[in-house]
Amino acid sequence: MPLALYGHPFSSYTQKALIALYENRTPFEFRCIGPEYPEHIIDWSARWPLRKFPVLVDDGRTVAESSIVIEHLQLHHPGPVRLIPADADAALEVRFMDRFFDLHVMAPMQAAVFGALSGDEAKRRDGMAQAEDKLAIAYRWLEETLVGRPWAAGNDFSMADCAAAPSLFYADWTVAIPDDHPHLKAYRARLLARPSFARAVDEGRPFRHFFPLGAPNRD
Repeated sequence: MPLALYGHPFSSYTQKALIALYENRTPFEFRCIGPEYPEHIIDWSARWPLRKFPVLVDDGRTVAESSIVIEHLQLHHPGPVRLIPADADAALEVRFMDRFFDLHVMAPMQAAVFGALSGDEAKRRDGMAQAEDKLAIAYRWLEETLVGRPWAAGNDFSMADCAAAPSLFYADWTVAIPDDHPHLKAYRARLLARPSFARAVDEGRPFRHFFPLGAPNRD
């Protein structure tokens, strides 16, 4: 039975898992979650009652949460690109950076998005204020940390970069990375040029009108 991934092409966390699959050219079936695919919604909801995506199904086994999906792929479907290093200390740095992007870049961006989706102007302002404050701190930390690093955790592309790519993609749409953060801006550009992420971006392109803050005419 082939791997199956439930998600949506415009979802940041779905893109995170897709990058890992594309990096190693791992065969899988994509099952889009949307009103035009009710059968996918029924199966996905039954497999993961929390109704979050992505969800990976591997020979009947359900694997939820994007980082765990990538860990599972590394264990059971390894490819030429090792996304989690064999060295324990190096792996710890990758996992730390993965958590940093999810918790301190993706989460503030989503606060602004959820505020906009609420339809309540006060919640929209509060969400954006939270995003501006927290992303400013995260951007400064990343600008210092990325000096001398081509990728998030060092010289090799890893799970941390799978997390960074959609995080920084949407975060920069929400609160632009300042011009005085050249290392961070260059890193985001490298991520966009990576074929695995470029493919994910292109697949999500038809859905840009869904971005509630307004998608910029770039990227």
